[in-house]
Amino acid sequence: MFKRFFAGVFACLICAVLFINTIFCAAQLFPLAIIKFIIPFKWWHKIMTIILVRVANNWVFVNSMFIHYCFPIKWNVSGLEKLKKDDWYLVISNHQSWVDIIIAQKILYGRIPYMKFFLKKELIWVPIMGPAWWALDFPFMKRYTKEEIEKNPKLKGKDIEITRKACEKFKTSPVAIMTFPEGTRFTKEKHDRQKSPYRYLLKPKAGGVSFTISSMGDHLHKLLNLTIVYPEGPKSLWDFLCRRVRAVDVFVETIDIPENFISADIEDPKFKKTFTEWLNEIWSKKDRLIAKYTEIKK
Repeated sequence: MFKRFFAGVFACLICAVLFINTIFCAAQLFPLAIIKFIIPFKWWHKIMTIILVRVANNWVFVNSMFIHYCFPIKWNVSGLEKLKKDDWYLVISNHQSWVDIIIAQKILYGRIPYMKFFLKKELIWVPIMGPAWWALDFPFMKRYTKEEIEKNPKLKGKDIEITRKACEKFKTSPVAIMTFPEGTRFTKEKHDRQKSPYRYLLKPKAGGVSFTISSMGDHLHKLLNLTIVYPEGPKSLWDFLCRRVRAVDVFVETIDIPENFISADIEDPKFKKTFTEWLNEIWSKKDRLIAKYTEIKK
């Protein structure tokens, strides 16, 4: 009982420290974001973005240092040797917990460009975070449903066009975009409902990954495939903050994206089939890797 109590107190203290770090970072971001907004020159935006990303990187650095020194985690990480800070990456990973994002940021910090995520266009209006995402050049996307396209055929391909324009700024500045192909966190219930052919994974959604590759244009040539394994099983964010995660295995694989994928029509049935098979093969290897290291620990 006392052990759980003190673990909870520690988690609250860590939350307070991380919150203070976030507020400190935001206090620097917002004035810079306003300055960036009021001066509408591309060269100025580029300079301000570099400064803003450095502020955001400092936020990740402080968080990572707290994890490194305050959490008794045994790390087993491989595949980081050939990563470059001046290259473009699409980062994908299996998804079991919100802790996955913290883990990914920690192990990739300083090795690849600052990681960004594709966000729904509506999220730009989220208080505090929306302006920060805009200032950091997170790409906002607009996806149209099949029903909307059927009602207005002119919308076909419009989402790709909008997102490509949002990504034009990345042509001169290296970037890493992260996405979870499963689309949601793994649970046994979701696994059974999907009738997933994998033991430890949900089915990957090829559409989202191909959309990202197509949107990024011919600058995106490398796929960074992260496989995250929690030997004692995935934990919640609260469990992580209570220091109940004792070990983490992370395997990083760099995969060249086939050239024909970059300029392909993502609505073409032949491309969909080829791309789905390519992604499913990656997922099959990932599932076998998770099984291997999960069984070793048992």
